[in-house]
This record gives sequence, C-alpha cells and structure tokens, in this order.
Amino acid sequence: MVEAVFDLGWARLRIAFQPFSKIAPSLGHYMIETESEPLAEHRQSLLQVRSVIHIASRHTPWESKCLARAIAGMRMLERRHISSTLYLGTAKDDAGKLIAHAWLRSGAHYITGAEEMERFTVTGMFAKAAQ
Repeated sequence: MVEAVFDLGWARLRIAFQPFSKIAPSLGHYMIETESEPLAEHRQSLLQVRSVIHIASRHTPWESKCLARAIAGMRMLERRHISSTLYLGTAKDDAGKLIAHAWLRSGAHYITGAEEMERFTVTGMFAKAAQ
C-alpha cells in the first residue's frame, strides 16, 4: 500500500509540474503494445497491483485520476519485471466536450481504467517491456 501511495503521489507531481512531452519518453515505446497473452506466473502480482492501486487511489489526500493511476501501476509492474502497455484515449462527453482517459494493461489483465476504456478511442499507447 505504501508503494502505491508513493507512486501515485510521484505520478501526480509529474503530471502537475511537467508537460506531457517530458513525461512520455519515460513511459516506454510509443505506439507499440506488449504481448496480450496472459502469463500465469504473473497473475497474482497483477491482481495485487490492480487491487492496491484501486484502493490507494481512493484514499490519497490528492486527486489520483486515471493517468496517475496508470503511471503508478506501470512503475509498480516495472519493479516486478512485468511488461505493460499504457493506453491514452479520447471521447466526447454528453455535452460534446472532448475528454481523455488512460488505462493500463499487462498480458490479458487490465490493471487500471478498464471500467471506462470502451467509451474511448485509443490515440496513443506506450509499451514497457519486462527487464
């Protein structure tokens, strides 16, 4: 839980104080996806990261929106040597205003943002391979 709160705070600060053009290179390879095949050996770690990001993001004293959750999850998976893909998408809300969303996938598992991703058209993706 401490790791998730720290990574959510770190991501929130980066988003607040850096232009996305400075953040993007650290997210991985642009417009490339990692494998979508599930890796049984990572299943437990993926479920734990998904759960702790979900819980921690609801209890941070700052707002932990979708991009911060996706970046924090990607960092947590990277520490565990697990590949992931961060997706960025756009859509129009009911008033016709352009809105954005970010979500994170590893293998066949969606770590963050899955509950809303279907509404959005993918406009960018960043793949971070396991190292």
